[in-house]
Amino acid sequence: MKGLLVDDDTLYLEALRRALTRRGIDCEVAPDIPTALELAGRIAPDFALVDLKLADASGLSLIEPLRAIRADMRILLVTGYASIATAVEAIKRGADDYLPKPVSADTLLRILHNTDPVPAGATSDIDDGPSVESPTMIPLHRLEWEHIQQALAETGGNISATARLLGMHRRSLQRKLAKRPGPERRPLSE
Repeated sequence: MKGLLVDDDTLYLEALRRALTRRGIDCEVAPDIPTALELAGRIAPDFALVDLKLADASGLSLIEPLRAIRADMRILLVTGYASIATAVEAIKRGADDYLPKPVSADTLLRILHNTDPVPAGATSDIDDGPSVESPTMIPLHRLEWEHIQQALAETGGNISATARLLGMHRRSLQRKLAKRPGPERRPLSE
């Protein structure tokens, strides 16, 4: 099985690549869209794991070109900013799965092979956050960030039009955009 991992977080990308390689999956990595398309054209992977947010680009824009390269490629979109709106958009564009980030190698392989999840409490070598097996609520500030990003996309990036669409002052929107949400903290009970 050959895979393509597309993410601008190089540390996560390399850790996931190493973990998959140890499990017998040959993977190429790409930090951006042009590299991803070049690699996909060359290796025609069985699956592609694509981050929703790639620096200044959207992983959504990779779905159609990847599907054109290989129609039966399994395309999995991952994001730390999950929302219903982006999940629906990803599926409409042709993604096979939409997953919260980070995704462990074990979780990815279970999804690719359509197997049952590992029992609660099982660990993986890349397990620094919530996974598919342990559902958690998305924090409010992340939902707000995703909602703002969706409104920005609908207005073509126009801050004033986005502020009007959201019913807020332009300067308030600019302050919110300056505060990009960071990684979530685990509950104290873990």
